Amino acid sequence: MATRGKKMVERVTGLMDKPTLIRNIGICAHIDHGKTTLSDNLLGGSGMISMDLAGKQLFMDFDEEEQARGITINAANVSMVHEVGGEEYLINLIDTPGHVDFGGDVTRAMRAVDGAVVVVDAVEGTMPQTETVLRQALRENVKPILFINKVDRLINELKIEKKDMPIRLAKVIDHVNKLVRNMSPEHYEKDGWKLDAAKGTVCFGSALYKWAVSIPSMKASGIGFNEVYDYCKSGNMKDLALKSPLHSVLLDAVVHHLPNPLEAQKRRIPVIWRGDKESKVGKDLMTANPNEEIVFMVTKILTDPHAGEVAVGRLFAGTLARGQELYISGTATTNRVQSVAISMGADRVEVEKIPAGNIAAVTGLRDAIVGSTGSTVREMTPFEAIKHVSEPVMTVAVEAKNMKDLPKLVEALRQVAKEDPTVKVEINEETGEHLISGMGELHLEIVTKSRITRDRGIEVITSEPIVVYRETVISKAGPIEGKSPNKHNRFYVHIEPLEQPIFDAIKNGDFSMNMMEMDRRKMLESLGMNKDEAKGVTHVYGTNMLIDQTKGIQYLKETMELIIEGMEEALKNGPLAREPAQGIKIRLVDVKLHEDAVHRGPAQVIPAMRTAVQGGVLMSGPTLLEPVQKVFISVPQTQMGAAVREIQGRRGVINDIQSEGDMSIIEGQAPVAELFGFASDIRGATEGRALWNTEFLGFFPVPGSMQNEIVINIRKRKGLKAEIPRPSDFLE
Repeated sequence: MATRGKKMVERVTGLMDKPTLIRNIGICAHIDHGKTTLSDNLLGGSGMISMDLAGKQLFMDFDEEEQARGITINAANVSMVHEVGGEEYLINLIDTPGHVDFGGDVTRAMRAVDGAVVVVDAVEGTMPQTETVLRQALRENVKPILFINKVDRLINELKIEKKDMPIRLAKVIDHVNKLVRNMSPEHYEKDGWKLDAAKGTVCFGSALYKWAVSIPSMKASGIGFNEVYDYCKSGNMKDLALKSPLHSVLLDAVVHHLPNPLEAQKRRIPVIWRGDKESKVGKDLMTANPNEEIVFMVTKILTDPHAGEVAVGRLFAGTLARGQELYISGTATTNRVQSVAISMGADRVEVEKIPAGNIAAVTGLRDAIVGSTGSTVREMTPFEAIKHVSEPVMTVAVEAKNMKDLPKLVEALRQVAKEDPTVKVEINEETGEHLISGMGELHLEIVTKSRITRDRGIEVITSEPIVVYRETVISKAGPIEGKSPNKHNRFYVHIEPLEQPIFDAIKNGDFSMNMMEMDRRKMLESLGMNKDEAKGVTHVYGTNMLIDQTKGIQYLKETMELIIEGMEEALKNGPLAREPAQGIKIRLVDVKLHEDAVHRGPAQVIPAMRTAVQGGVLMSGPTLLEPVQKVFISVPQTQMGAAVREIQGRRGVINDIQSEGDMSIIEGQAPVAELFGFASDIRGATEGRALWNTEFLGFFPVPGSMQNEIVINIRKRKGLKAEIPRPSDFLE
């Protein structure tokens, strides 16, 4: 094995400086559709692991927790070599999770790759998470190809006729194409991203039995659907795997149909980087230039017990080597690169240097967090923030079992938040609790049990999960006056809801303050904002916007940073229930400032702006929003009624019910607050015969009749006064 690994490393490093021979790909799918088994096959085919163990070893699920639960939790990287037509190609592969709670890892992996192999179960077809991973790929301008897995199940379990097999498979392709067309019509129509079996962008096979076919492979091997059907029917899939091996068919498709870094960066950089494309560094990024300044994007942070923090990410320009000094976006000092390596599943192999177009693992970048840009250019425009599809919807309070572990716990929480940006960590000043917010019950369990207790040996006590709410406004108010404590400075603001198209553009990452000013204005005007307002947009915090509409105010420029701080303090913990605010537009219409700088410092400006915004929010129809999840249930028709009652009994709504054979597919939605214990209840109600999963839908207003009660309960839980706050509590 050691010799095999050493030889592979030599082949990998020999190709790293040949960008036309590199493919950076992610494997993504709904949970249990066979991604990790597929990854094993590809590794077996390239000689990295024994072919006999492929599919059983689950090389990429090397974490104990992944092995115990039988699911992928962490995106794992590996580099391997595949030969096509006598030419060797370097494949940098990332195997991503399928469970909705770990969707953040998929989003981050999509920033590092240029192409995606979307895996779909031939029997189940496209599922909610298939749709989500496809959306994540297209948003990052990552080109997909399709692998329809478990084709043997159609033949041996569903017993479909030979003539019906192509029809059934065509339905799956049509459905995925429909998703691509709806999500990205431009890619579908103009760029030829339509998935087409005839062109070879669709492969069919069985990861478990190690065989696959595609239209090009059928022409080469003579193994078509008829032969596949006969081999599967007779149970002789070993011979089928020898004649048409999965790794060969799929990696041929990857090489022929997914772009190399030179092609991909031309198309991807304008979407993920808002700097000047005509500048020197802009041109280097567009051409993956290995000889100039370094531009490295961190997409994952791992903790190695020996090497400390390891920043894994995509190198878009320059060549990384030990000893270089990189500026990390958001910090003033440089970090020295201590080692550069390539990933081989659980192992990292140090190399001399890594040129642009590759995925690298770097130690020494102590200031980096996931999403950081590391560069030799001091004033480098950072890459766009990685936008996650889901948001934290649940929180648990964590405390150390032994008081002596408290400093270790604080450090562990800081580290966990650095490694996984979908985890939000805060310390509640009133109660001294450490709060961790995550995507769902499983996500929080993995963070507390694996990342804190198992990996760092800290015994913790966790509370029951509680739901994360949001605050917003539904009407307008203003002008509202905020006075500084010394009464020498006054701020006048208008508060109103942010227009939905602009809210969506910020949320989807289409609009950000990193854009060039003219581009920002144009986009806001195209989304319906008037010229004056678009010109005055000064700051975006979350999905809230500050617009400066004042004219000729002396000292305003130097005070603006403090005004922004006051706005952020007010919206980080909204006035209603101290929950984060979203979708609020604040227009600053007038300011009176003391001429002496001593009298308009932080202690005066920040509270004045904060109280103006807090009071204004309470005057603008303050509304509490709760997280809602889509719920998908697949259940025998005899149990359908019980499943429907289970959703409806949880303030849920049924959106659609479809029948397929003797199964019913129910699509509904329900508030996260009502879904605790849903797993055991749905099993009980359907005699354990329901398959179900959820997907984050968004934040929606809580029913009016329930708002006050929920607000009071949240306030009590946080140790605040139980009464509903009024504007006069903040404004004089």
